[in-house]
Amino acid sequence: MLAGIPASAFAQARPAAATPAAATAPATSPTDNVRTIKSLRVEGSQRIEAETALSYTKLRQGQPYTNELLDQAIKDLFASDLFADVSISGAETGDIVIRVRENPIINRVILEGNKRLKDDKIVKEIKLKPRQIFTRAAVRQDVARIIELYRRQGRFAASVEPKMVSLDQNRVDVVFEIAEGPKSKVRQINILGNEVFDDGKLRAQMATKEARFYRFLSSGTSYDQDRLAYDQQKLRQFYLTEGYADFRVTSAVAELTPDKKDFIITYVVEEGPRYKFGDVTVDSDIRDFDGKKLATTLPIKKGDWYNAKAVEDTVDNLSQTTGLFGYAFTQVQPEFQRDRESLTMSINFHIGQAQRTYVERVDITGNTNTQDKVIRREVRLAEGDAFNTFQVKRSQDRINSLGYFQDKFEIKQTPGSAADRVVLEANVEEKSTGELQLSAGYSSLERFIIQANITQRNFRGRGQELRAGVNYSTYSKSIELGFTEPYLFDRNIAVGVDVFRRDFNSFNFIGTNRNTTYEQTTTGFQVRAGVPLTEFWQLAGRYSLSYDDVGLDEATFFTNGECDPLKAGRYLCDALGKRLTSSVGYSLIYDSLNSRLRPSAGQRLSFSQDFAGLGGDVKYIRTRVEGSKFKSLGGGFIASVVAEGGYIHSLQGSPGPGRDAIRINDRFYLGEPQFRGFDIRGVGPRVQRIRYTTDTTGAQVLVSDRDQIIDDALGGKAYYLGRVELEIPLGSGAREMGLRPSIYAQMGSLFNITRPRPTAVFPTTTDANGNTVVLPLPQVDGAGNPLYYYVNAAGAAVQTICAAGLPDGSGACNGIVPNVPLIASEPFLERFLGDSARPRVSVGIGVNWNSPFGPLRIDLAKALVSQPGDDRKLITFNVGTQF
Repeated sequence: MLAGIPASAFAQARPAAATPAAATAPATSPTDNVRTIKSLRVEGSQRIEAETALSYTKLRQGQPYTNELLDQAIKDLFASDLFADVSISGAETGDIVIRVRENPIINRVILEGNKRLKDDKIVKEIKLKPRQIFTRAAVRQDVARIIELYRRQGRFAASVEPKMVSLDQNRVDVVFEIAEGPKSKVRQINILGNEVFDDGKLRAQMATKEARFYRFLSSGTSYDQDRLAYDQQKLRQFYLTEGYADFRVTSAVAELTPDKKDFIITYVVEEGPRYKFGDVTVDSDIRDFDGKKLATTLPIKKGDWYNAKAVEDTVDNLSQTTGLFGYAFTQVQPEFQRDRESLTMSINFHIGQAQRTYVERVDITGNTNTQDKVIRREVRLAEGDAFNTFQVKRSQDRINSLGYFQDKFEIKQTPGSAADRVVLEANVEEKSTGELQLSAGYSSLERFIIQANITQRNFRGRGQELRAGVNYSTYSKSIELGFTEPYLFDRNIAVGVDVFRRDFNSFNFIGTNRNTTYEQTTTGFQVRAGVPLTEFWQLAGRYSLSYDDVGLDEATFFTNGECDPLKAGRYLCDALGKRLTSSVGYSLIYDSLNSRLRPSAGQRLSFSQDFAGLGGDVKYIRTRVEGSKFKSLGGGFIASVVAEGGYIHSLQGSPGPGRDAIRINDRFYLGEPQFRGFDIRGVGPRVQRIRYTTDTTGAQVLVSDRDQIIDDALGGKAYYLGRVELEIPLGSGAREMGLRPSIYAQMGSLFNITRPRPTAVFPTTTDANGNTVVLPLPQVDGAGNPLYYYVNAAGAAVQTICAAGLPDGSGACNGIVPNVPLIASEPFLERFLGDSARPRVSVGIGVNWNSPFGPLRIDLAKALVSQPGDDRKLITFNVGTQF
């Protein structure tokens, strides 16, 4: 067994294995005579044939030889990497014997101690493999390669100790014992020579960060040599945007601490003086452009502090401007004139000569599933059209909005077959367009909950959308199917159809028991169609037909065959019935978003109205307005403002006092998920029914346990909701994980319904202490007389209007024994809350994560302002997967 071969030993020159053999060959001298090989044989070889060994040398029987030729034979055999030792004897007699010891065969290559880098990552990078010949040189190379792999991971303290375990039949196991060591962090970043900006300001510009406990999620605290050069460029860019045109980094040194755990990076900079813009002019070799007029439109002006980023943006804007007029390959060259005395930088933007260009063809590659026509119909330029940069950018945004391809897709422009021709290349990279959302759970309220939604947004590669959803629990069930064809008969007309069935059971608590209140079943369908009016405006229409059946358990909530408000509440009794809703609606939409899935620029406005009354039993007009605007703030920050509002107006007559003409299931509702910080239907008008009970002293009090309070959301006829959100960029490590956090603030309200009539007015009395006591509500007969009961001789309960005694033949009550009153309802307090236009406000932070389980959204939201009755909720999340 040969063990403990350190890496440092392998770094030395080859051990003098040839020294003994060299000693057997006589020292050469100019007087050596040329001799002839009488016999030639090889000894010691096991796997390798003698002829194979001799083929690596120039020695042949019967041919002359010299000492130099023997020495060269030894070198050639070592160079073959087949032998561990070689010696030659018989040089004096001409009977040459080559004695060899073969290198062993590798049986296994074993890695030990590696946790951060898995075996498959290392094995594919090293050269030693099973059944190959073992050589020390290969071991040295593999040790160096493994150490390099760990250095790329930021582990500069990693060490590798190779060991060789000898086996029978000249085989060996090669073992690499790896000590990975800690990840080398950047302990400190020193900046020397800076006077205008402090160290903290400059460190903030760098991708590399100093290791601190609060940066445990950041990958920028690890040392990376490539990042060192990038940070120098970032420093230069920062100073150039602040006017320091002479800035330079004179040196950048990274020192590894003696324990090899951390790095200390030191930059030496020269800031130089600060410059202002001098004269800013434009000259053009293209006759269509007047340089003086263009100069007046530039964002940079004489006297402003010099800013290299503004110069770059100006070049891009001028290139875009020329592109709008059909010049695809215009060269805009900024010409600088530096005046070191006045500290000014004059710039002339020279627009070179160019020809008006036309689109020769549009090439689409990379789409393996999506049909070409699905992509081409989003391109706003066709073969033969005049080139236009705006149309190219618009085409790029529309293709991105499809959501079928990877982000950051760009349409490239390459020269065509002639100087006035341009080829547009759309090199797409497809991604998963199917989405599967599955969730299952259990709660004390809903029992088992199962939800499944499947959506394919690019069905059969034709851009069609197919979706299906199922929701099942003890108290709610639904199934929905939908299909959308965005281009009917290859014309820009979108059509779609949705079919749905929803069964919903509302509930309340009586004591500690949950009881179903009303049951709502909705069955129907919707047909949709949309056509574009302009590039950004479109009109959509729809027709819906639905059948609603709202009912209550008669055994629980009915008295004498009618809905009993004391048991169900007047608002539920008013909602009972079967109704057919036939509605037609339209939406006028303006959409200039650069992406419908993850926009970073543009805006979207929508005005929608639905009219119910085209037949059916329900008549109303519902109006909704929605708007959103997105803007990139640079550095990965994306700001957005979203607002919406709606109002529904009845076209039917008044149903009477205390009753609203808009049914409870036609109203708006507000809460999770659109209003974070509040529970589902947690905002707006509601009725709470709170039972009376007695405390330990016998005093009458209201139940305080939230779960014991019947809380029914009634919805509203008007609402508004606004949100301001800022998406925050993270480091490269977090971005690779797919984390996209954001902070936001929301404000909204739901209101405006007719106040429900009180269900009951309970009688009261005063106890011995002068406290008001609410009494149960007695049952009465048709004449309004309270009802009682007594037990007759046969043991049966008999109803009577006598508070005491028994009725005689004339109907009079004889006797003083009190009878038991029949109770219509135990006392309760009914409160109407939440019907207020005053804003509710919440703030929070949310994270979108492309997790291994699929897209996950987690929100932590705090309701800062709420109204009495609102239901708050702190944490919400949603998860799905893509395929």
